[in-house]
Amino acid sequence: QEKPFETVYIHGLINDSQGQKMSKSKGNVLDPIDIIDGIELEDLVTKRTSGLMQPKMAAKIEKATRKEFPDGINPNGCDALRFTFAALATNGRHLRFDMKRLESYRNFCNKIFNASRFVFMNTEDFKLDAQKWNPNSTAELWILSQLQNSIADYRKHLDNFRLDLASQCIYDFIWNNYCDWFVELAKPLLKQDEDTKYNVQHTLLYVLDQALRLLHPIMPFITEEIWQDLKVKLELPTDSIMIAQFPEYNADFVDEKSFKDMQWLQVAVLGIRQIRGEMNISPRKPLNIILENTSENDLDILNSNQQLLKTMAQLEDITVLKDDEQAPESAVALVGEMKIHIPLAGLIDIEAEIARIIKLIETAYKEIVRSAGKLKNERFVSSAPEAVVNKERENLAANQHKIEELKGQLAKLGNM
Repeated sequence: QEKPFETVYIHGLINDSQGQKMSKSKGNVLDPIDIIDGIELEDLVTKRTSGLMQPKMAAKIEKATRKEFPDGINPNGCDALRFTFAALATNGRHLRFDMKRLESYRNFCNKIFNASRFVFMNTEDFKLDAQKWNPNSTAELWILSQLQNSIADYRKHLDNFRLDLASQCIYDFIWNNYCDWFVELAKPLLKQDEDTKYNVQHTLLYVLDQALRLLHPIMPFITEEIWQDLKVKLELPTDSIMIAQFPEYNADFVDEKSFKDMQWLQVAVLGIRQIRGEMNISPRKPLNIILENTSENDLDILNSNQQLLKTMAQLEDITVLKDDEQAPESAVALVGEMKIHIPLAGLIDIEAEIARIIKLIETAYKEIVRSAGKLKNERFVSSAPEAVVNKERENLAANQHKIEELKGQLAKLGNM
């Protein structure tokens, strides 16, 4: 006797944001077309309260609808909705459909569109010459290596029917690796000599092409629209991304050294940015930094990527201390054993900054007292919705953490 199916894919029930089953009688059903195209509040209320099995529920449903959607539903497009459902499709549980999650994936669509626009604007003079392409900067080698890892992981997740993990994989690669890092690293490289410029242009286009092919099964419309312009740049013979070859892992593009070098750069840049944030220094203000306890590896990475570090961290000058030299009083970030000193003399008014932080601590403390008081109230804890109580607990924890962070900043300033 033959088996009717080799593979059966079971997905969870789609519930509303409160975890309740969607049903007409509860008035919590969302029409996917309204999410895609948008709908005015009055039209949504009419739609949810018409033809009810229990007309007496209409007033309650109208009140809940006006509270949840005070401005109706904005258009989100089909791709954002498809990606949301894919990202929510975890194994073995029902799905909570949350409009905020949908909005974040609509922003993802915008991120892709803006990145592609940047690429096309900076490749207007690009003329394909495959023999000329020789990516050799840390940024290029790293993004090509990251792409291969993402291809391998993405295909594995699709083969295992883990659409949630596949979605997270391609989201992380496009948003974090390609947009937030490689596109920014590409900007100074595009201003260098013609060979470097061509290599970066080609890499930008190639990686975008591969990423769109990966994303296409989940987001078919935006990927097709962008790819139609992309295929002209890369002289691709296929008429549609729908029938273009799906990316395959290529070990020739993996450069292990680029992972380590890029990790060094990222830790350095993020450490400097964190100090800017903690000390309220403008992101646009150029800084001078001093490096202490540098190893040969640190200096090798620095020499190869000094301009990238300066651009990404908004630096004016980088000084390497000798063994017998001492750094001035500074804010410090660590990259392994190496210390990055940012001298604050002349950058900030230390007394004014101390006063500002003390005010922030006082405000956070008032919030802690308020949250703690509510959570000690048994009536509030037992009668308020679970989500409201959890939110109050989160606020309490967040403000406690904030005070610890601010006290750390005060300690740093007190030592200067």
